[in-house]
Amino acid sequence: MTNANSGAGGTSLLRIEGEMTIYRALELKQALLDRLKDSAAVEIDLAGVTEFDTAGVQLLLLAKKAAQVRQRELRLVAQSPAVAEVLELLNLATDFGDPRVMSSASA
Repeated sequence: MTNANSGAGGTSLLRIEGEMTIYRALELKQALLDRLKDSAAVEIDLAGVTEFDTAGVQLLLLAKKAAQVRQRELRLVAQSPAVAEVLELLNLATDFGDPRVMSSASA
């Protein structure tokens, strides 16, 4: 996992690599919530995610809710095929502000 900031209170990029599963849920939860606390906007890059399970989905939904409560922006800027497949399967493909994730039926 790598982080990049554009400055205090600006946009922060969180790049998650490897598994986004129950085995890393606590670590990833803390990273996501810390980013939302410290930045006006958070962009999440999931292009390097190799495995994505329901814990990963729950983390994204938690981050989305936390962003709404804190009046912050949260966007997915990239996702791996593993992430896109699960989000599409659960009909969540457009819920995170990434227009590139779309159903194959609508493509």
